[in-house]
Amino acid sequence: MSSVVEQTADRPTAAARPRRRPAAVLQGVAIALGLVLMIGGFALIAIDYRPYKIPTASMSPTLQIGDTVLARKIGGGAVGRGDVVVFRDQDWGGELMVKRVVAVGGDTVATTGAEHRLTVDGQPVEEPYLAAKGLQGESFSVTVPPGRLFLLGDNRLGSLDSRTHLEVDGGTVPAGAVEARVEATVLPFGRTGELGRSTAFDALKGPAASEPGPLQPAAYATVAGAALIVVVSAAGGVAGLARRFRRGGS
Repeated sequence: MSSVVEQTADRPTAAARPRRRPAAVLQGVAIALGLVLMIGGFALIAIDYRPYKIPTASMSPTLQIGDTVLARKIGGGAVGRGDVVVFRDQDWGGELMVKRVVAVGGDTVATTGAEHRLTVDGQPVEEPYLAAKGLQGESFSVTVPPGRLFLLGDNRLGSLDSRTHLEVDGGTVPAGAVEARVEATVLPFGRTGELGRSTAFDALKGPAASEPGPLQPAAYATVAGAALIVVVSAAGGVAGLARRFRRGGS
């Protein structure tokens, strides 16, 4: 004898079970994608970059007193002429400093003419980022030893840099002293933006300024992910209110 299964109100059939609306499924997918973008972008920035506060005007106008910058962790062997780097050298007092690399191992860096214009291996360098053209201070000529860097501030009249340490290894610092390469200003908000890659040394042979890291796409991903979550959540909330309103009015 076959048994009969009695259907009760406590055990609805599959057909009676509520289905998730396609809109709700799409909303969940969109929120999940937003979370992936936001968390992934933020994590990449947190792992690859470090914030630094600029204490002096030695890199003005590129970086100003009080600016907070993001610098990508990178070894000195990966930087080139034109890069703005964060470094620490005991012969310079052991403090963290930010300067621009103008010469690398094997280069002969000097100033020439009445305005003390910068030259590398005898070739004049146009430096559009300087606070003032020329006026480099005392003339000098240094051949940079292998594995070392010659660094100057963009504010050549107010920067204590390789020129003021010429008595120690020609003012150079070991490439290993570099901790990071500055890629963007994040604070104050009015000055937020990428530094951009310097092209001042591109005409010279050897390592020019390195390409920027993943900061920009990571920042875009973080912002886009957060915006997607907010928009989709708000749209879902409005749709839910509209459905309740329609049911209440029927």
